[in-house]
Amino acid sequence: MAKIHPTALVDPQATLDSSVEIGAYSIIGPQVSIAAGTRVGPHVVIDGHTTIGKDNTFFQFSSIGAAPQDKKYQGEETRLEIGDRNTIREFCTFNRGTAQDVGVTRLGNDNWIMAYVHLAHDCQIGNHTIFANNAQLAGHVHVEDWVILGGFANVHQFCKIGAHAMVGMSTSLTQDVPPFVILSGNPAAAHGINSEGLKRRGFSPEEIAAIRRCYKLIYKSGLTLEEAKTVLRKEEQDSPLYAQHVKQMREFIEHTTRGIVR
Repeated sequence: MAKIHPTALVDPQATLDSSVEIGAYSIIGPQVSIAAGTRVGPHVVIDGHTTIGKDNTFFQFSSIGAAPQDKKYQGEETRLEIGDRNTIREFCTFNRGTAQDVGVTRLGNDNWIMAYVHLAHDCQIGNHTIFANNAQLAGHVHVEDWVILGGFANVHQFCKIGAHAMVGMSTSLTQDVPPFVILSGNPAAAHGINSEGLKRRGFSPEEIAAIRRCYKLIYKSGLTLEEAKTVLRKEEQDSPLYAQHVKQMREFIEHTTRGIVR
């Protein structure tokens, strides 16, 4: 049997692995599924059609899987999916998806989510991210792997943040952030690439140099965005060893719908 505190309220229809721990006064709804090794602290509410993977830790006072804060929501069957080995600190709020999008809010694996973080409906969060205290994501935001959001960072609905990007504290984003880029301020402005983060993740000096060249093409060359895309395509052909990183940046700016912070 799962280790459930006597004061916790766990619906008998909920699916809990035998190794799950549920803390005092927490509430687990009937459509919740929690896999092995996950620990839910005291005073946590997990509700709705919510699936939680292995070895997650939920600290006290979080609200997980509640209905989306969307006036169009009419009680449709939508979901929240959380992967493995995530840490969710105090007072976080993760909402389910809506029928206007894919119907699912997703948090991947190995993410470090600090206190008071809000993930609105239909957000899609990758792996190995760090969201500092009070980072707030509006609906339909996509965040790729290894992104760092500083404290009190705010992200407008439908924005996308590329892999390995870093957003400074108290920054408000209303446009997309290409992969590898560091930005901060209000209005948000780019300040180079996340070279230190890339070093820590095993990128070679040559890879980092290739990424920096791409950054300069986009931000420092005086080229229009269309001209920069053309030069990036040529860079892919001329630098086959680093083509994957060049392609990653080019494809991101080609598919942006809100425009990039520039």
